[in-house]
Amino acid sequence: MIPIIGNRFGWLKSGLFWRTFFLLAFLITASVLAWVASFRVVERTPRAQQMAAQVISIVTITRAALTHSAPELRRELLFDLASNEGIRIYPLEETDIVAPPPDGELMQVLESTVKTRLGKETKFAGKVNDVAGFWVSFKIDDDEYWLRLDRERIEGVSNIQWLGFGTAALILSLLGAVFISRLINQPLSRIATATRDIAKGIWPAPLPERGPTEIREANRSFNQMVADLNRVETDRAVILAGISHDLRTPLARMQLEVEMAHVPDDARIGMQSDLAQMDAIIGQFLEYAKPTDSTHGASVDLSALLADCAREAGRLTDVRLHSNIAKDVNVYGNATDLKRVVSNLIENARRYGKTSDKNVAEIDIACKSEGGQAIIEIADNGQGVPDAEMERLLRPFTRLDASRSQANGAGLGLAIVERIVKRHRGALKLSNKDGGGLRVRVSIPVTGALG
Repeated sequence: MIPIIGNRFGWLKSGLFWRTFFLLAFLITASVLAWVASFRVVERTPRAQQMAAQVISIVTITRAALTHSAPELRRELLFDLASNEGIRIYPLEETDIVAPPPDGELMQVLESTVKTRLGKETKFAGKVNDVAGFWVSFKIDDDEYWLRLDRERIEGVSNIQWLGFGTAALILSLLGAVFISRLINQPLSRIATATRDIAKGIWPAPLPERGPTEIREANRSFNQMVADLNRVETDRAVILAGISHDLRTPLARMQLEVEMAHVPDDARIGMQSDLAQMDAIIGQFLEYAKPTDSTHGASVDLSALLADCAREAGRLTDVRLHSNIAKDVNVYGNATDLKRVVSNLIENARRYGKTSDKNVAEIDIACKSEGGQAIIEIADNGQGVPDAEMERLLRPFTRLDASRSQANGAGLGLAIVERIVKRHRGALKLSNKDGGGLRVRVSIPVTGALG
């Protein structure tokens, strides 16, 4: 249960916007609750005293009016008090069924204040003879009466009203928290988006150099870094073009001289092999160092591309291919780069996937579409690779054993494959087969799954 909950709320741990929002929301909620509680405590006594003064004034004025009015006009006076002021006067009887008023600190302060002014014999009730209201007794000569007020006249703000006020304040505060969180998160989100674009080989537009000093300095530094990287990429492209020309031109001249030289055939074949190996190593260097460019791409029929590579590899005498390629698997990318991926993996399996008793490499090629990903698997039946060396095998210029060091190349085959796969927003995984041999799994988003 705990891991499931952790995965479900993982966005809360990783998202700066939500972490900032919930932190602000918690602080604002706690502040609002503390303010409401403090205000109610602080204003309780003044409010109770104000209501007590109101009750004392009503009782005093009503008693004076009844005392000094003519007997024949008292009925009309009582009617006016009831209809216009909501004040009703009843004789206090010993047989009255009296229910006390709601208990609370507010009522205790009110009763104490009223008794101080009207007398300790003053009685209070919440109900008299099942009639609800705020009841307070008073005397005229030796006669005792009840004065009933509607509870609304002496009650302050109700709990429901307090809840409404608090909810409105909380909602407004949370909207402010959303605005503040977005204001804090937006500059960082821009930098994160621009960084992802650079990783894909897309040069982002310059970030706005405005706002707070820290954000302005960060955006200015980031823009300077992007400009520097762009300049480095441009310089590297020029250097690579020069290297390709300056190295391959002498190699071509040397190949021509070898063809025309009067040397034994064995020596000529050896020199041609060395020159071809040098040319292949230069090609690997240039391919590995080639700048990332994801702007030139199109929909590629991966099924047809794999079938072509399988046919070409099937012509080799030391390769036996077994293919299981699904039809109509399409990805978005560069067809030349994807063909180099497949060719490099097949060549890697051909070189290192031969068993000790056979001079033939058994290679399995499979392709399918699964969960929005095109899955390519190329496996051999060789000795495989120790699990501890899997990660190191993807590093440039890495060979794991003597047989690999004797092979042609610079140890860049799998490193080139990984770079090309990453350019296509894919993933590369190496594993050993149960029966022996190395399995390489490449996953690339199918056409339409790039978002």
